Parts: sequence; structure tokens; C-alpha cells
Amino acid sequence: MTVSVDRSRSLEELERDRWPAPPPDATRLIATAHALRSRPVGTLTVEDLRLLIGQDIGLAVLLPLAVEVLRDNPLAEGHMGEGDLLRAVLARTSAVWSVYPDLARQLTFIVGSLSDLSPDLRSEVERFVGLAQNP
Repeated sequence: MTVSVDRSRSLEELERDRWPAPPPDATRLIATAHALRSRPVGTLTVEDLRLLIGQDIGLAVLLPLAVEVLRDNPLAEGHMGEGDLLRAVLARTSAVWSVYPDLARQLTFIVGSLSDLSPDLRSEVERFVGLAQNP
């Protein structure tokens, strides 16, 4: 399933929500998240998706894009190592997955085919599958 979103538009445009500039003393994470919200979503890297999803930013737009990436490469990695995008996606709360049950089903299918995962990633997968089966 391909996500039907105009990938030439930014999160700010798609969500119709322009954030004010971050304060001068903002952390690098906050400054980066603000900057990424103004970039076209089609230009976001695996690391960008990981960072934004990890902060629960733009989930309605970014979770479907992340699931697309994970469908092709379940262990796609940004700066934190192999599987870090998957880990960020899996770590969303049950409330998030109740809003996006189709994405939860797709993700359950994707993780069902994985083997030889690190113990911590396997634990995240098991937690997610439990959430997805018992919303």
C-alpha cells in the first residue's frame, strides 16, 4: 500500500500547523525537530523519521511512510543502529495504534517475518504484538 500524501509538502503544510521558531537556547533535538517539520516529507531520511516519530511528531503522516520503509527494509537504520526506525515505530503507545489499526496490522505482518533479533528489539516486537492483538 502506497501512502497518498504529497511528498513535496512539509509536515507544517500537511498538518496546517506552523510552529514558532525554537527558542535560542533550545536543545539540538528541539531545533532539529523544528527544522525537519519544514522540509518536504519526501526528503526525510530514515534518521529523520526515527527522530520525529520518537518524539510523536507528525504521526498521521510519518507512520505510514515509516511502515513503507520497514516493509522494504525492516531493520532500516538511522544514526542509532540497525533497526532503530523499527524500534521507534514499535515504541508508540497503544493509544497510537488504536488510532491506526491498519498500520498496526501491517507492522504485525512485517515483524512476524523477522528472526535473529537482538534481545532488546525482540522484546519491543513482543510488546508491540501484544498491544496489537489486545487493543
